[in-house]
Amino acid sequence: MNPSLNSLADNLLSAGCIKFGNFTLKSGLISPIYIDLRQIISHPKLLSQVAESYKSLISTLQFSRIAGLPYAAIPIATAISLQGNYPMIYPRKETKTYGTKADIEGEYHQGETVLIIDDLATTGGSKFEAIEKLTGVGLIVKDIVVLIDRQSGAKESLNQAGFNLHTVLTISELLDYWESTNKVDKDKIEETKTFLQNSR
Repeated sequence: MNPSLNSLADNLLSAGCIKFGNFTLKSGLISPIYIDLRQIISHPKLLSQVAESYKSLISTLQFSRIAGLPYAAIPIATAISLQGNYPMIYPRKETKTYGTKADIEGEYHQGETVLIIDDLATTGGSKFEAIEKLTGVGLIVKDIVVLIDRQSGAKESLNQAGFNLHTVLTISELLDYWESTNKVDKDKIEETKTFLQNSR
């Protein structure tokens, strides 16, 4: 892992964005790890550090504006927008039934390339929903950037469909780092690695 990301990994852990224990996932599975990146918004310095880590990753990509995915990634995308002076939009989860009845909030122009910003990649399902909404109004999507890749198939399924997933951190990089620095109990690390391996 890039040494500059070590403090980010530690700060995510201490802010409770990544927890170890027993958690019931949406799928019904009991997981020894829970990633809750919505906690970032309560820690302004961490939010700024997170935005900085995305910025260095996206500096080589071509796009006209960024699209934050609701809900967890909207504050992250806003912080990136402020730091990098990137215009931002976001696809709504539900279409507005009044006023403009917009599917996408913010200003955009047909034919522009947008860069999707999300917090986490698991299977890629939510990314495809967002891509459909954005391309449906004439925008072009090539790249998606996330903070953490759970390495559960998102990268592969997006690649197959012709999209590139870029990640600041992968779950295995985080676990290896915390294991080598004794920040997390070795038993918890092993249990988590086994769980992730079996749920892929």
